[in-house]
Amino acid sequence: MIPRRAHETMSEFMNDPLLVQKQTEVSVRRRRVRSRRDFLTTFSAATAAAACLSWTDVLKLQAAEMRRRGKACILLWMQGGPSQFETWYPKPSHENGGESKPISTAVSGVQLSENLPHTAKSLNDICVLRSLTSKEGSHPRASFLMHTGYLPTASVKYPTLGAHVAKQLGDAAAELPGFVKIGRGLSSAQGGFLGVEYDPFTLNSAKRQPNNTRVLSSQQRYRRRLNLLSRLESSYAESGGRELVEDHQQLYETTARMVTSQHMSAFDISQESARVQQAYGDSDFGAGCLLARRLLEAGVTFVEVNAGNWDTHFDNFTRTRDLCNQVDQPYAALLNDLKQRGMLDDTLVIWLGEFGRTPRINPRTGRDHYPRAFSAALAGGGVRGGQVIGATDRGGVAVTDRPIEVVDFFRTVFHSLDIDADHEYMSNVGRPIKIVDGGQVVQEVFG
Repeated sequence: MIPRRAHETMSEFMNDPLLVQKQTEVSVRRRRVRSRRDFLTTFSAATAAAACLSWTDVLKLQAAEMRRRGKACILLWMQGGPSQFETWYPKPSHENGGESKPISTAVSGVQLSENLPHTAKSLNDICVLRSLTSKEGSHPRASFLMHTGYLPTASVKYPTLGAHVAKQLGDAAAELPGFVKIGRGLSSAQGGFLGVEYDPFTLNSAKRQPNNTRVLSSQQRYRRRLNLLSRLESSYAESGGRELVEDHQQLYETTARMVTSQHMSAFDISQESARVQQAYGDSDFGAGCLLARRLLEAGVTFVEVNAGNWDTHFDNFTRTRDLCNQVDQPYAALLNDLKQRGMLDDTLVIWLGEFGRTPRINPRTGRDHYPRAFSAALAGGGVRGGQVIGATDRGGVAVTDRPIEVVDFFRTVFHSLDIDADHEYMSNVGRPIKIVDGGQVVQEVFG
């Protein structure tokens, strides 16, 4: 028999009109329960019958089990727009292919650029998308588009991909942020209308511990200082600044929970063995990939790792070769590490930039912006590796097979993460906005 207190709490939950919806959102880290029936059947009879347990107690007891079945995502962001010709889609039989030569891969009949030898050996775990297409060739606007699925506007504050994943899959009571961003990037997309609590926690480098995250006084004194700050802000809130104060207090509460957490050790990649660190290489990007894996193990649901600058308007071949040297080994190491730890099936790894580079090589041996046809890659998260989807013509000018629009790409990502792309949020302008507006899942990605 369920204790009276728990029974009353459940009754209130079931009868609350704000909570009883067609798809009730009840989130714990990396796991969504889609309806009241799903929510209730998640719990065992033994747990429900335990004496003196409130509804909250029942939730806490089951949270660990639900997290183990959850999803997570790593975005490897290639800032500046990488050349598809020198990475995923060499064109050796055409003058547009330039200097890059193709090499064989782990998948028979599929070739990549010679700049990605480690990635070529891991292609059985990777799905290459060679037919992405967009109309946006401006760095800031294209970066925003490829982070949110929307173009920027002056009115609506669209959330970035990481914010959606943290909102849908994360645990609001978690000690570490649900969304961590490593490295510098151009995208201005943040938590948007989801709120400041879904802005990314940003690190300039994975090789250094986060700044100002050590508590320099006793826990008791630290809490007293936070309480004093809250009282000082209350008068400003009462005089018209309530929204600003609430945002500020939310950030302080989240930060305080993080800096006092034992999970802060996840940010210290030096705790990894020399063998593991060597596998990822010594680049900043490699450190970021290693940190991403550690953060996912600590419960973070979305990590973005930036690499760049791929904006190769001049000296494209040398610069792209150098950038690939920084990215190739860590990318393959990350996939292998996740696979060995049993994490790859539930972790979607995205390799993506804002657009590609022009087929024609300019007079400075560079390639310019080209959103009309470019490449990306997906791995893990239910993706069927060892395949290539889409194609362009002989010179790489136009998509000739299986065009993938930006909205199609986003629907595919959310499908992998078991997030309803049609879910609507009330935006900051007072109208409902879907996570993804239009598009179709690229079903071939999943076999």
